[in-house]
Amino acid sequence: KQAEKAVHQKKEQSKTKCRKARRRHINLVAEFNLRQRKNIWLETHIWHAKRFHMVKKWGYCLGDSPTEKCYRACYRAMTNHCLLQDLSYYCCLELTGKENELLKQLARICSIDTGLTFEEACCLSGRFEGSLNLYQADRYPEDMLGPITFIWKPRGVSENRQLWIWMHPALKQDILRELKAIFQCTEPQDIYIPEPVTTSIQEEKQMDVVLSLGKKRKKEDKEGERAVPVKKIIGDGTRDPFQSYSWISQTTGIVISDRTMEILRYRLIGPLSHSVLTETLKAASLQTV
Repeated sequence: KQAEKAVHQKKEQSKTKCRKARRRHINLVAEFNLRQRKNIWLETHIWHAKRFHMVKKWGYCLGDSPTEKCYRACYRAMTNHCLLQDLSYYCCLELTGKENELLKQLARICSIDTGLTFEEACCLSGRFEGSLNLYQADRYPEDMLGPITFIWKPRGVSENRQLWIWMHPALKQDILRELKAIFQCTEPQDIYIPEPVTTSIQEEKQMDVVLSLGKKRKKEDKEGERAVPVKKIIGDGTRDPFQSYSWISQTTGIVISDRTMEILRYRLIGPLSHSVLTETLKAASLQTV
């Protein structure tokens, strides 16, 4: 009876159990997209998942504590070499518009009494990053929103300037709401349409491996190896994927764009940080048409 029961409970072996089929790039990306429906992964998620205990916070899956004793190695890297931290879960808001109009309204949510402001010459040129505390409009010293860091894009030929503001994901909604209010950005400029995730039927077609004459054949499709892989879903854990991510003001022309997870952010700590950057980043050659 036990043998008969085991036979009836035995599931039909799927043809997609081949490891080579499961590890195809197009199938891996489709699977990773399905696993990111609730919590978004950082670009370095795979590396951290193998070495850290992961936690789910603020709509992201983040590395919390290492699985092995590497505190001495991290301290040695910070003091003698270089240590890299992935801060891409920090939210980025981009402001685009005329410089005078941006500074006029931004002065309402900060104060010179707390230190540097958006108008500081060294920060306004785009050479240095600034940090300050934001408050609700005309409410200083009450109703503080939270600390932020910002950087201006250096001046160009156009009159418009670009300003990137970085903040913790827990503060994003409050700060975004205040920025939309002071700049009167109510009209959505673009609507985010997420990349379609392959369904189970499509996955079965893509992952189908036929065993014939003892040899494995590649998946049958019209393009074969030239098939376009499934794209990674772009978005963040602090925004509904069907919400607008860009707003424009009809009166001032200021545009507020949500660039979270589109602009990655890394922090280098240690005396060799500059050397690592110079060896990693190469200047592009300017081409004039």
